Amino acid sequence: MFILSFPSSLRQILTSAALALRLARNWAGTLVLSFILAGSASAAETFEIAFTCHSATTNSFWQAVKLGFDDACAKVGAKGQFIFVQTEGSIEQQVGNMQAAVASKPDALITSLVDNNAFVGVLKDAKERGITVLSSNVDATAGPELGLREAFIGQNFIPAGTTLGKRLSALFPKDGPIHVLVGVSAPGQNWAEQRAQGVMNGLEAFKKANPDRQVTIEKIDSGTDLAVVSDRVGAYLNAHPDTTAYFDMGFWHAGVAKVLKDRNIPPGKVLLGGFDLVPQVLEMMKAGYIQIEIDQQPYEQGFMPVMEVYLKKNIGLAPADIDTGEAVITPDQVDSIMALSKQGKR
Repeated sequence: MFILSFPSSLRQILTSAALALRLARNWAGTLVLSFILAGSASAAETFEIAFTCHSATTNSFWQAVKLGFDDACAKVGAKGQFIFVQTEGSIEQQVGNMQAAVASKPDALITSLVDNNAFVGVLKDAKERGITVLSSNVDATAGPELGLREAFIGQNFIPAGTTLGKRLSALFPKDGPIHVLVGVSAPGQNWAEQRAQGVMNGLEAFKKANPDRQVTIEKIDSGTDLAVVSDRVGAYLNAHPDTTAYFDMGFWHAGVAKVLKDRNIPPGKVLLGGFDLVPQVLEMMKAGYIQIEIDQQPYEQGFMPVMEVYLKKNIGLAPADIDTGEAVITPDQVDSIMALSKQGKR
């Protein structure tokens, strides 16, 4: 097996690494690749990578992405710079950060493409400078940006949303009317819109399977801040005490769970589901207030783009798309996940 052969030449090492990357479609694959690359970075040429994202340092999900990025850069001897925005979700600030990063002429730019049009100019500039561009976490859905980045590493949002819609709706009461609220966390941004579309697909499947049930579905701009989401959804629940379930497109339903707990509403009275295993979500899942969570492996979204840049630069292997998954997490799995969460990797 190539994993155990320990080839002596750099060419053999890199070839083995390339094969491992093709197999790396889950966490175990990532560990295999890391193991093979260990000790070989010093033999390769040093390179620079910038990672710009649409989130702020206070977002615990993105700290896990950064940890993966930093660990990968250390393994391959790359000089990495991870750049946050000051205001959560600010596309304008992200564009400015990307422009500054491209001006410094790194070997590669990794970025989240939350908008189909905002980044076209800076991506064209990067391409003209010969900078490798990869999208991570969020990809463009249409337009020229798709041709200006070489690969996407992240979740397939519509299927992930559909899975959430189907799994949480399976827990709906067996009789009586159903009233559902869908929080589109960042209206207009690709990740939120696609996940919401998937959730709606899952809910439509429930309606089709239960034609005799009264099902009401409403959407709101729920926001991307725990306090804001708590206020907006909390106010909605006051006005609609018959709400069966709330779907969030991120992890901010953890704030809603706290509202329910503070109001002494029993766990499960309002079903909650969303995305990402940040500490606040795990805490509320353990308390019984969040029933379904979809994981997308943020550590891998920071780690694997660096590996793709490394392989392209050193042996000319073209970057490839990597789907980081849509693992369904339920409260009974929380204890086993908390150890990795404490390490910042989930």
